[in-house]
Amino acid sequence: MAERVWDRFLTEEDKAHLAASTHRPINPGTRPALLLIDLYRGVFGEEPLPLLDGIKKWPGYCGMPAWNAMPHIQTLLATAREVGIPVIHITGLAGAGMPGWSEAAKRDWVRQEFGPAVAEREARRFEIMPQIAPIDGEVVLRKASPSAFWGTPLVGQLNFLDVDTLIVAGESTSGCVRASVVDGTTNRFRMQVVEECVFDRHFTAHAMNLFDLNQKYADVISLETAQDYLRKVTSTGAGATTPELVGAR
Repeated sequence: MAERVWDRFLTEEDKAHLAASTHRPINPGTRPALLLIDLYRGVFGEEPLPLLDGIKKWPGYCGMPAWNAMPHIQTLLATAREVGIPVIHITGLAGAGMPGWSEAAKRDWVRQEFGPAVAEREARRFEIMPQIAPIDGEVVLRKASPSAFWGTPLVGQLNFLDVDTLIVAGESTSGCVRASVVDGTTNRFRMQVVEECVFDRHFTAHAMNLFDLNQKYADVISLETAQDYLRKVTSTGAGATTPELVGAR
């Protein structure tokens, strides 16, 4: 079996346990949708930079892992559009006058006055990157927590579209992707995480969260596997959607 991204972090006991265990994959269903999580300006900045340079202007910057994932996400998105499955973009909630989940948890939120340059960046922090921006008919939901499901109408939209499988891309692997995948499983969706299309600013957190998700809540699959699945399931008509359903908001 090909080496997985998490293998280098496993102990000998971990490996022995995995060898003795029977791993049961989730396996996708027949009605997929693509879920793109938090692919906004704040994690990419304006250009590819080393992590410690990028965070000087964009505190949530994820470094080169974000930019390295971009072409893979574009490929996955293009395939989803090609086969006609629903595409749902998730981004942050701005301008609501309340703290975000992190500030609320730490109880350190205060209203801040920014200089013009910082205020301009803050205003654009949650704009979805133009390379993967929504097109007409694709749903955009805004969240105020790590999970794409908490406080949003995501479940209602997925039920309306009769979706049973979510193909997941976005960031961060250890944060909002993980929270969304766990909640997706809780809501009985079949979760499929595309390895090349998720990223984190810390590689160890990325690798070990993929391991844990693959063990418990999702299948961590390759981009090629995701594309093959989408083309196969839609070519049979099992996953086909009508334009009016895809475009529903």
